[in-house]
Amino acid sequence: MIRIYHNPRCGKSRAALKLLEESGKPFEVINYMKEPLSKDELRELIALLGIRAEELVRKKESIFKEKFKGKKLSDEEWIEAMIEYPKLMERAILVNEENGKAVVARPPERVLEIL
Repeated sequence: MIRIYHNPRCGKSRAALKLLEESGKPFEVINYMKEPLSKDELRELIALLGIRAEELVRKKESIFKEKFKGKKLSDEEWIEAMIEYPKLMERAILVNEENGKAVVARPPERVLEIL
């Protein structure tokens, strides 16, 4: 099963979802803006992506500029920030449970890497 962590207001996320739909593979959509991730879920997602928590943060978001720009936070503090402000998360994120791969679909064509 493939999971897509999706923000429907994001054009890149919508493009990734469209590619996933066109693949014909079964998938689950998680709108993390409406269904926020738990700290454990976010930690697991970051581990699957093989990145540091800060690498999942969208630096161009106004909330980042207002509250976090120039600050040095630990991975745990970045995770807490993304839980409090889900808009900070890069999107879309796809996880293929069958092969244990995960990608941030930026650009959206990265979806093809995990199919």
